[in-house]
Formats: sequence, C-alpha cells, structure tokens
Amino acid sequence: MDMNPSFAFPRTLVMILALAATLAAILAACAEAPYTGRQQLMLVGDDQASEMGNQAAQEVLTKEPVVTGTPQAQMVQRVGQRIAAVTESQYKWQFHLVGKDVPNAFALPGGHVFVYEGLFKYARTEPQLAAVIGHEIAHVLARHGSERMSVAAATQLGTGIAGSTLGLSPTVMEAFGIAANYGVVMPYSRTQESESDRIGIILMAKAGYPPEASIELWQNMMQAPGDKPPAFLSTHPSDQQRIANIRKHLAEAQKYYQPAR
Repeated sequence: MDMNPSFAFPRTLVMILALAATLAAILAACAEAPYTGRQQLMLVGDDQASEMGNQAAQEVLTKEPVVTGTPQAQMVQRVGQRIAAVTESQYKWQFHLVGKDVPNAFALPGGHVFVYEGLFKYARTEPQLAAVIGHEIAHVLARHGSERMSVAAATQLGTGIAGSTLGLSPTVMEAFGIAANYGVVMPYSRTQESESDRIGIILMAKAGYPPEASIELWQNMMQAPGDKPPAFLSTHPSDQQRIANIRKHLAEAQKYYQPAR
C-alpha cells in the first residue's frame, strides 16, 4: 500500500498553526473588570459593542411604549443620572421608563438603560430603584455584553477549528456544544450577574444610596409569583444566592457610602 503523508501533514499542520494563532490572539485580548479585578476575554471592541447597543436601543424605543413626565419616569431619570455621575465613564447614559407591567430592566452597551413599570411593584423606594439601575449600569461598565459576545465567538471558533483539525464526528461536536452551554457559558453568565451585584451596590453607595437597599429589593423579588428555574439552569443566580452574595460585599460598598445631602 502506497502511503503518502506529504499531503495530509501540511493540512493538519496549517490547522494546528491556525488554532495556535487563535489561542494567542485570545490570550492577548484580556481586560479587567472594574472594582473586582476579574480577568475578562475581550475580542469585541467597546466602540463596536456600543454601536450595536445603540442600534438595539433605537429598535426598543421604536417598539416599546416609553413613558415620560410621570413621577416614576422622573424617578428613573433622577436615580439614573445620580449613579451615572459617579461612574467616571465616557458613556452617554440615557434612561428610559417602559410602560409595561413587567418586572424587568436591562442595559445595553453604549449606555441606554431601560426600566419597566412593573418593576416598581418590587422596587418600592428610591434606594431600591437605585439598586436596580446600579446593577444595570454595572453590566455596561464591566463590558459584560462585549465579554459574552467574545466568549461566544471564541467558543464557536474553537469548536470549528477543533472539529476540522481533529476529525471529530458531528455527534461528538454536538455533545461538546451542550457541555459548553451548561458547563462554561451559563455559569460564566451567572458570574457576570454576581459581579454586577457587587459593582452595583458600590455605585449606588457612591451616589448616596444605602447599599443594603439592594437586599430589600431582592427580598421583595422573592415574593414574586410564578415558578422560577433552579439556579443551575438559569443565567441568573437564585434570589437566595443573590442576597448572600450582596451581604458578602456590603462592607466593601459601605466604605463608599455617604448619605446624599
């Protein structure tokens, strides 16, 4: 049998070199989260993420009923601007109240923060609202959107290169994809949520809001009706985990706290 490895070897070598170059680029694309110092993978630039976030914000503003001029809308603006003032960032923060009875809030890369009217069932005081907005602003400051896109891109790229280089079967690759979702991506997202809780109470404290109001908020949220998924299958920690994590970092946040005058 005539074996000629001269054809297969260069192809394999090229793929290995491509994988090595990719890994080197990933290792070089590291950032550090504010306040926590956690190392982050950052393949997506801040400008690129902000542009995508601003485009998404315009779509939300077009489709969702934005409320202005009401006491709740004014509170969202007041609290948001107070916290934004202590972030020491270059983002052009904009705060919006959405007129839907849904307990939800989110922030987009670039600085748009959306709070839904339904959240006021649980954020019953201004400091509790500050806990919500501080948490969402923390996601933007820590560039969690860019980080999640970077992790997804690296996972897809690495999976594709590994499959073509090592000759893995589709079944094995599918199994790896499931493992990545439940063993890497989802716990990493829970890490981001806990990190935003920690950074968020620091930000609200710097803005003059008592950080323990965050615990009050999540105690209120524990009373929310409806079944909740267990923490293992959720991108968010459970309410009990959240409260425990916040308690752990309260002393750190208290160092920044000065009551507003």
